Amino acid sequence: MAAFHVSLQDHIAHLCFNKPPVNAFDSAEWASIAAEIDRLGKLPEAHVIVISAEGKGFCAGVDIKELGANPEMIVPVNKGNYDTFAAIHRNPKPVIVALHGFVLGGGIGIAGAADIVVASECATFGVPEVDRGAMGGGAHLQRLFPVQKVRQMYFTGEFIDAQEAWRLGAIERVVPRAELVAAAMEIAAKIAAKSPIMIQLAKEALNSIEDGDLEAKYRREQGFTLEAYSYKDSQEARDAFNEKRNASFEGE
Repeated sequence: MAAFHVSLQDHIAHLCFNKPPVNAFDSAEWASIAAEIDRLGKLPEAHVIVISAEGKGFCAGVDIKELGANPEMIVPVNKGNYDTFAAIHRNPKPVIVALHGFVLGGGIGIAGAADIVVASECATFGVPEVDRGAMGGGAHLQRLFPVQKVRQMYFTGEFIDAQEAWRLGAIERVVPRAELVAAAMEIAAKIAAKSPIMIQLAKEALNSIEDGDLEAKYRREQGFTLEAYSYKDSQEARDAFNEKRNASFEGE
Protein backbone atom coordinates (compact mmCIF):
# COMPACT_ATOMS: atom_id res chain seq x y z
CA MET A 1 0.00 0.00 0.00
CA ALA A 2 1.39 3.40 -1.00
CA ALA A 3 2.03 5.96 1.72
CA PHE A 4 0.07 8.58 -0.24
CA HIS A 5 -2.22 9.13 -3.21
CA VAL A 6 -2.22 11.98 -5.70
CA SER A 7 -4.82 13.75 -7.85
CA LEU A 8 -4.65 16.68 -10.27
CA GLN A 9 -7.61 18.87 -11.14
CA ASP A 10 -8.05 22.51 -12.19
CA HIS A 11 -4.27 23.00 -12.08
CA ILE A 12 -4.14 21.95 -8.40
CA ALA A 13 -2.05 18.90 -7.51
CA HIS A 14 -3.26 17.24 -4.31
CA LEU A 15 -0.98 14.82 -2.43
CA CYS A 16 -2.69 13.08 0.48
CA PHE A 17 -0.83 10.96 3.04
CA ASN A 18 -2.48 7.63 3.72
CA LYS A 19 -0.42 5.38 6.00
CA PRO A 20 -2.60 4.41 8.93
CA PRO A 21 -2.75 4.82 11.75
CA VAL A 22 -0.44 7.84 12.26
CA ASN A 23 1.35 8.62 8.96
CA ALA A 24 4.81 7.83 10.35
CA PHE A 25 7.06 7.08 7.38
CA ASP A 26 10.14 4.91 7.01
CA SER A 27 13.22 5.85 5.00
CA ALA A 28 11.91 4.46 1.69
CA GLU A 29 8.57 6.21 2.12
CA TRP A 30 10.21 9.56 2.86
CA ALA A 31 12.27 9.13 -0.31
CA SER A 32 9.15 8.43 -2.34
CA ILE A 33 7.35 11.47 -0.91
CA ALA A 34 10.28 13.72 -1.83
CA ALA A 35 10.43 12.30 -5.36
CA GLU A 36 6.69 12.79 -5.89
CA ILE A 37 6.70 16.39 -4.68
CA ASP A 38 9.63 17.09 -7.02
CA ARG A 39 7.70 15.46 -9.88
CA LEU A 40 4.58 17.53 -9.22
CA GLY A 41 6.65 20.69 -9.19
CA LYS A 42 7.83 19.95 -12.74
CA LEU A 43 4.36 19.33 -14.21
CA PRO A 44 3.31 22.29 -16.39
CA GLU A 45 -0.35 21.54 -15.70
CA ALA A 46 0.15 21.82 -11.92
CA HIS A 47 0.20 25.44 -10.78
CA VAL A 48 0.00 24.83 -7.02
CA ILE A 49 0.39 21.84 -4.68
CA VAL A 50 -1.80 20.97 -1.70
CA ILE A 51 -0.62 18.41 0.89
CA SER A 52 -3.12 16.89 3.32
CA ALA A 53 -3.58 13.60 5.14
CA GLU A 54 -6.07 10.95 6.12
CA GLY A 55 -6.09 9.16 9.45
CA LYS A 56 -5.68 10.25 13.07
CA GLY A 57 -3.26 13.07 12.28
CA PHE A 58 -1.29 14.80 9.57
CA CYS A 59 2.12 13.23 10.19
CA ALA A 60 3.85 11.67 13.20
CA GLY A 61 7.26 11.99 11.54
CA VAL A 62 9.65 9.07 11.14
CA ASP A 63 9.02 5.40 11.86
CA ILE A 64 10.69 5.03 15.26
CA LYS A 65 10.39 1.23 15.05
CA GLU A 66 12.68 1.22 12.00
CA LEU A 67 15.25 3.32 13.84
CA GLY A 68 14.88 1.35 17.07
CA ALA A 69 15.71 -1.88 15.26
CA ASN A 70 18.39 -0.40 12.99
CA PRO A 71 19.96 2.84 14.30
CA GLU A 72 22.18 3.04 11.20
CA MET A 73 19.02 3.77 9.20
CA ILE A 74 19.18 7.30 10.57
CA VAL A 75 21.31 8.25 7.54
CA PRO A 76 18.72 7.36 4.85
CA VAL A 77 15.93 8.65 7.12
CA ASN A 78 17.76 11.98 7.48
CA LYS A 79 18.21 12.12 3.71
CA GLY A 80 14.53 11.40 3.10
CA ASN A 81 13.51 14.14 5.52
CA TYR A 82 15.98 16.62 4.04
CA ASP A 83 14.89 15.87 0.47
CA THR A 84 11.18 16.13 1.34
CA PHE A 85 11.46 19.46 3.11
CA ALA A 86 13.70 20.87 0.37
CA ALA A 87 11.29 19.61 -2.31
CA ILE A 88 8.57 21.69 -0.67
CA HIS A 89 10.57 24.81 0.20
CA ARG A 90 12.49 24.91 -3.10
CA ASN A 91 9.59 23.73 -5.25
CA PRO A 92 8.86 26.13 -8.12
CA LYS A 93 5.16 25.87 -7.25
CA PRO A 94 3.54 27.23 -4.07
CA VAL A 95 2.82 24.48 -1.55
CA ILE A 96 -0.16 24.68 0.81
CA VAL A 97 -0.44 22.24 3.71
CA ALA A 98 -3.73 21.29 5.39
CA LEU A 99 -3.03 20.04 8.91
CA HIS A 100 -5.20 18.06 11.30
CA GLY A 101 -4.62 16.10 14.47
CA PHE A 102 -1.00 15.70 15.47
CA VAL A 103 1.75 17.49 13.55
CA LEU A 104 5.02 16.05 14.87
CA GLY A 105 8.68 15.80 13.87
CA GLY A 106 8.68 15.38 10.10
CA GLY A 107 5.18 16.85 10.02
CA ILE A 108 6.66 20.04 11.50
CA GLY A 109 9.35 19.98 8.79
CA ILE A 110 6.70 19.76 6.07
CA ALA A 111 4.61 22.55 7.60
CA GLY A 112 7.64 24.77 8.20
CA ALA A 113 8.86 24.29 4.63
CA ALA A 114 5.46 25.14 3.12
CA ASP A 115 4.30 28.47 1.75
CA ILE A 116 0.83 28.58 3.35
CA VAL A 117 -0.58 26.62 6.29
CA VAL A 118 -4.21 25.95 7.15
CA ALA A 119 -5.26 23.80 10.09
CA SER A 120 -8.29 22.18 11.60
CA GLU A 121 -9.41 23.04 15.11
CA CYS A 122 -8.08 19.68 16.32
CA ALA A 123 -4.50 20.24 15.11
CA THR A 124 -1.67 20.10 17.64
CA PHE A 125 2.00 20.87 17.05
CA GLY A 126 5.01 19.32 18.78
CA VAL A 127 8.67 18.36 18.46
CA PRO A 128 9.31 15.27 20.64
CA GLU A 129 12.79 14.78 19.15
CA VAL A 130 14.62 15.06 22.48
CA ASP A 131 12.36 12.35 23.91
CA ARG A 132 13.15 10.12 20.92
CA GLY A 133 16.93 10.47 21.21
CA ALA A 134 17.31 12.73 18.17
CA MET A 135 17.58 16.34 17.05
CA GLY A 136 16.13 18.21 14.07
CA GLY A 137 13.08 20.30 13.23
CA GLY A 138 14.20 23.52 14.88
CA ALA A 139 14.99 25.34 11.63
CA HIS A 140 11.53 24.61 10.25
CA LEU A 141 9.82 25.27 13.58
CA GLN A 142 11.43 28.73 13.60
CA ARG A 143 9.74 29.39 10.26
CA LEU A 144 6.44 28.95 12.09
CA PHE A 145 6.97 30.29 15.61
CA PRO A 146 9.14 32.83 17.50
CA VAL A 147 12.57 31.72 18.74
CA GLN A 148 11.75 31.48 22.45
CA LYS A 149 8.52 29.57 21.77
CA VAL A 150 10.52 27.14 19.63
CA ARG A 151 12.95 26.53 22.47
CA GLN A 152 10.19 26.02 25.02
CA MET A 153 8.53 23.47 22.73
CA TYR A 154 11.84 21.78 21.90
CA PHE A 155 13.15 21.46 25.48
CA THR A 156 9.85 20.40 27.09
CA GLY A 157 8.26 18.41 24.27
CA GLU A 158 4.99 20.17 25.08
CA PHE A 159 2.38 20.66 22.36
CA ILE A 160 0.49 23.75 21.30
CA ASP A 161 -2.95 23.74 19.70
CA ALA A 162 -4.19 25.29 16.47
CA GLN A 163 -5.56 28.44 18.09
CA GLU A 164 -2.21 29.16 19.77
CA ALA A 165 -0.41 28.49 16.48
CA TRP A 166 -2.78 30.93 14.77
CA ARG A 167 -2.19 33.52 17.51
CA LEU A 168 1.56 33.21 16.91
CA GLY A 169 1.05 33.87 13.20
CA ALA A 170 1.86 30.46 11.69
CA ILE A 171 -1.63 29.55 10.48
CA GLU A 172 -3.60 31.29 7.73
CA ARG A 173 -6.94 29.78 8.78
CA VAL A 174 -8.30 27.52 11.52
CA VAL A 175 -11.42 25.67 10.39
CA PRO A 176 -13.52 22.64 11.40
CA ARG A 177 -12.00 19.32 10.35
CA ALA A 178 -14.72 18.73 7.75
CA GLU A 179 -13.86 22.01 6.03
CA LEU A 180 -10.07 21.65 6.08
CA VAL A 181 -9.28 20.42 2.57
CA ALA A 182 -11.91 22.74 1.08
CA ALA A 183 -10.25 25.71 2.80
CA ALA A 184 -6.87 24.75 1.37
CA MET A 185 -8.37 24.22 -2.08
CA GLU A 186 -10.05 27.62 -1.97
CA ILE A 187 -6.71 29.33 -1.44
CA ALA A 188 -5.06 27.07 -4.03
CA ALA A 189 -7.71 27.98 -6.64
CA LYS A 190 -6.95 31.69 -6.26
CA ILE A 191 -3.26 31.02 -6.86
CA ALA A 192 -3.86 28.55 -9.69
CA ALA A 193 -5.85 31.17 -11.61
CA LYS A 194 -2.86 33.51 -11.81
CA SER A 195 0.03 33.52 -14.28
CA PRO A 196 2.16 30.42 -13.53
CA ILE A 197 5.42 32.15 -14.45
CA MET A 198 4.60 35.17 -12.27
CA ILE A 199 3.83 32.93 -9.30
CA GLN A 200 6.99 30.91 -9.89
CA LEU A 201 9.07 34.09 -9.99
CA ALA A 202 7.30 35.35 -6.87
CA LYS A 203 8.17 32.21 -4.92
CA GLU A 204 11.77 32.29 -6.08
CA ALA A 205 12.01 35.94 -5.09
CA LEU A 206 10.49 35.36 -1.65
CA ASN A 207 12.81 32.42 -0.98
CA SER A 208 15.80 34.51 -2.01
CA ILE A 209 15.09 37.23 0.57
CA GLU A 210 14.58 34.93 3.55
CA ASP A 211 17.10 35.21 6.37
CA GLY A 212 19.66 32.44 6.15
CA ASP A 213 19.56 29.18 4.22
CA LEU A 214 16.80 26.90 5.53
CA GLU A 215 18.30 23.75 4.01
CA ALA A 216 21.78 24.51 5.34
CA LYS A 217 20.41 25.15 8.82
CA TYR A 218 18.49 21.88 8.80
CA ARG A 219 21.54 20.03 7.50
CA ARG A 220 23.49 21.33 10.49
CA GLU A 221 20.78 20.05 12.82
CA GLN A 222 21.02 16.63 11.23
CA GLY A 223 24.68 16.48 12.21
CA PHE A 224 23.59 16.81 15.83
CA THR A 225 21.17 13.92 15.33
CA LEU A 226 24.08 11.75 14.24
CA GLU A 227 26.01 12.89 17.31
CA ALA A 228 23.01 12.12 19.53
CA TYR A 229 22.89 8.59 18.14
CA SER A 230 26.40 7.98 19.50
CA TYR A 231 25.06 8.18 23.08
CA LYS A 232 23.37 5.33 24.95
CA ASP A 233 20.61 7.70 26.06
CA SER A 234 19.52 8.02 22.44
CA GLN A 235 18.97 4.28 22.02
CA GLU A 236 17.31 4.10 25.44
CA ALA A 237 14.86 6.85 24.40
CA ARG A 238 13.85 4.94 21.27
CA ASP A 239 13.63 1.61 23.11
CA ALA A 240 11.43 3.13 25.82
CA PHE A 241 9.14 4.68 23.23
CA ASN A 242 8.77 1.43 21.27
CA GLU A 243 8.31 -0.63 24.45
CA LYS A 244 5.84 1.91 25.91
CA ARG A 245 7.73 2.42 29.17
CA ASN A 246 9.53 5.24 30.96
CA ALA A 247 13.12 5.80 29.86
CA SER A 248 16.00 5.33 32.29
CA PHE A 249 18.93 7.59 31.39
CA GLU A 250 22.56 7.50 32.51
CA GLY A 251 23.27 9.69 35.51
CA GLU A 252 19.76 9.49 36.93
